[in-house]
Amino acid sequence: MIPDSLSRREAGAMTVDQIYDGLEVSPDDGLSGGEAELRLGRAGANEIRQRRDRTALQILGDQFKSVIILLLAAAGAAALVIGETVEGAAVFAVIAVNAVIGFFTEMRAVRSMQALRRLGRATATVRRDGRTMKIPASRVVPGDLALLNSGDLVPADMRLVEANRLQADEAALTGESVPVSKHVEPLSDEAALAEQGNVVFKGTPITRGSGRGVVIATGMETEIGHISRLVEEAEEEKTPLEQRLNSLARKLLWLTLGIAAAVAAVGVAVGRDLLLMVETSIALAVASVPEGLPITATIALARGMKRMADRNALVTELSTVETLGSTNIVCTDKTGTLTEGRMSVRSYELAGGSVEVRGGVLSSQGEFRRDGEPIDPRESGPLSEALVIGVLCSNASVSFADGEPDPVGEPIEVALQIAGLKAGYEREELLDNLPEQREVAFDPGVKMMATYHARADDGGGLWMAVKGAPEAVLEACTRIRTDGGTRSLEPRDRERWDRRNREMAREGMRVLALASKTAEDASEEPYEGLTFVGLAALLDPPRKDVRGVIDTCRRAGIRVVMATGDQELTARKVAEVVGISGGDDARVIRGDELGDDPDAGSRKRIVEANVLTRVSPEQKLVLIQMHQDGGNVVAMTGDGVNDAPALKKADIGVAMGRGTQVARDAADMVLQDNVLGTIIVAVEQGRIIFQNIRSFMTYLLSSNVGTILTVGIAALLNAPLPLLPLQILFLNVVVDVFPALALGVGEGDEDVIERPPRDPRTPVMEARHWRSVSLYGLLIAAAVLAAFLLAHRALGLAGDAAVTISFLTLMLAKLWHVFNMRGKEQSALLNAVTGNPFVWASLGLCAVLILAAVYLPGLSEVLRTVRPDPSGWGLALGLSVVPLAVGQALKGVGWLE
Repeated sequence: MIPDSLSRREAGAMTVDQIYDGLEVSPDDGLSGGEAELRLGRAGANEIRQRRDRTALQILGDQFKSVIILLLAAAGAAALVIGETVEGAAVFAVIAVNAVIGFFTEMRAVRSMQALRRLGRATATVRRDGRTMKIPASRVVPGDLALLNSGDLVPADMRLVEANRLQADEAALTGESVPVSKHVEPLSDEAALAEQGNVVFKGTPITRGSGRGVVIATGMETEIGHISRLVEEAEEEKTPLEQRLNSLARKLLWLTLGIAAAVAAVGVAVGRDLLLMVETSIALAVASVPEGLPITATIALARGMKRMADRNALVTELSTVETLGSTNIVCTDKTGTLTEGRMSVRSYELAGGSVEVRGGVLSSQGEFRRDGEPIDPRESGPLSEALVIGVLCSNASVSFADGEPDPVGEPIEVALQIAGLKAGYEREELLDNLPEQREVAFDPGVKMMATYHARADDGGGLWMAVKGAPEAVLEACTRIRTDGGTRSLEPRDRERWDRRNREMAREGMRVLALASKTAEDASEEPYEGLTFVGLAALLDPPRKDVRGVIDTCRRAGIRVVMATGDQELTARKVAEVVGISGGDDARVIRGDELGDDPDAGSRKRIVEANVLTRVSPEQKLVLIQMHQDGGNVVAMTGDGVNDAPALKKADIGVAMGRGTQVARDAADMVLQDNVLGTIIVAVEQGRIIFQNIRSFMTYLLSSNVGTILTVGIAALLNAPLPLLPLQILFLNVVVDVFPALALGVGEGDEDVIERPPRDPRTPVMEARHWRSVSLYGLLIAAAVLAAFLLAHRALGLAGDAAVTISFLTLMLAKLWHVFNMRGKEQSALLNAVTGNPFVWASLGLCAVLILAAVYLPGLSEVLRTVRPDPSGWGLALGLSVVPLAVGQALKGVGWLE
């Protein structure tokens, strides 16, 4: 029977042929689809068991861990001990209500995060039934023949059967900080993990080269799966925002415990009932500390993340949302972000002239024209060789299923494959005649790639195909291919080709140079003595929507900086077309100007530049650091493995959905639609979420301050208490939470993206917001105390009847107070609050709760409310509107936020 897995030591000791035989896999065709399904059924999904989310029981238990809840339970128990059965039962009922609210809101947040987690799925490239295809990594099985390229994340533990300068970063497993070179030779079965050079491991990134391997273990049978069994579950780290909110709650707790103790002491000193004052002080503590604050913040963040996901921006962590709203620099690459990322070869520039390539971007049908006349590409020696070089010096492949193209690989290499297909050159057929012996992977340092091919018809020698940046390839060439053969490459030739390269780049073309040479064996240096064949001009047109996005960024106070590995003229043209710069007036910096320690003048030019060309991954790190040193919040886009360090370094790393697994793993956000404009959507949502958090915090805190002042002032003046302990609890735990949640999930202001970004150092609650909290609280307390006084004096009410009027006034004032949370620049009637349907739904629900508090048998007895007559309702309604009316007036003159 075929084993469901092999250990790394067993597989490492086998030869390549033994691996193929042992796992019964064809070296050419891979597994069949049917066999793969059978093995998937036996081995299970290729997934690592993740840390489980909290269970419903755990979430419910967490609702009772609050210090305030414990204090409240103690008060309820004390009431039961002294015979106050109704009040004791009511206290525990309030605790139960709080637990239910907390339970369902947190469950909703957990489910939102689970839904977000399911949005991201890794893929793997495998050979099955003789075809190269992409499949979900979870469906990889033992025996699969998988293909690896620089930038891929290894989908499972694999025994290598082919390695072309392959390197992997195994720091997560071995602690080695440098990439490990890989090979295919068998090893001793005693080799340590760090010495296992012929095996690559699930979850490790390929940093260089290419290769193929046979999957030997999947899921929990992999090395990382074994490690995961030994890792204990860790507590989920709270986001900075949650930490600040919790810190605020703790400070408020100690402050209000002091206030509550003072109120209780004064009340007892003037002869009030001890138990009443103890319950009142505890109720004040509950009222002053908004227990729902962290939960409401989590709901706001989770809902915002879901909105972003619905708009194709997958945010990986809650803390990212907080940073998004203050982003003011976006460093973006060019290909696929500012441009469509669907390149096509438009022409080949050869010694004999220019040849135009026609046909669809992903169509194998097309024609070649010289001077407007169709030509047969196979009859032109230089053109034929240029096409073959482009097809063979590549890791891309293009297959057609049901007539639809299925490209795999980098856009440039796919474009070269398509151009070859238009001439009838299929990669597999070419490799049958020119089997590949060695690949020298693309190196950003030398800007070239080479492949060695056996030539059975040429005395057993090797033929080399080279492609790369024009300046690099021309430097390595000594001869040039012409229609009549080859000749020496003269200085005037170099000047001519350099000039032609610049002309095409100035038109926005991406230009590659193609070269070849013969070699005695595969150890020969690839980049010496080359024969120049020609230039391939490729076009990647700018995205149609990008210019509008750039304009929106400018209005939002966000600078867009292009950092590309492309040459200056091409980058300058694209920047001009999309609106980043003004063409020849663009502030352009070459990557090599980002030295290790630039002087002040150079730093100023660099940070003011809007286009940076020929930028290496290391130079991107320097660029990001310079902007961050200037107090900027930087978002960086990228899709390659070499972009991963910059994505980590940036405040917000943004990976493209089409990018490598390594880039997506390093990023804070993934744009699943590969559209730059989605960043603006995410920034807008980040600003709205922060605005909502600030809004509901102001609402909760000012409402609670109003309650504290109402009871505190009455106690200090030795007046009758206008609120009873259970009424305070009912307001805080039942009524307040619904308007706050409605504010937390609002759609926000329509023009929020038009405003400047927020300074990241700005606290959630600034001094001006605390001033507003105090004034709003004072207005609410004044209205409630006035209602209580008039109920006594004007209506002749006393005891519970008068308290009912102040209770109703406070409840209604808190409901109207939600409309004070509009922005100062918004209309009093048409604004983000009045346009929020959740606000109106919460008010409707709270209105039902108010009526229930007065008219529902059982609840009214517990709260000790008395049904008011029309004059009582009129008094409560009239005075409850005063904080709203005065608040709107003060907001209009700029005194309140």
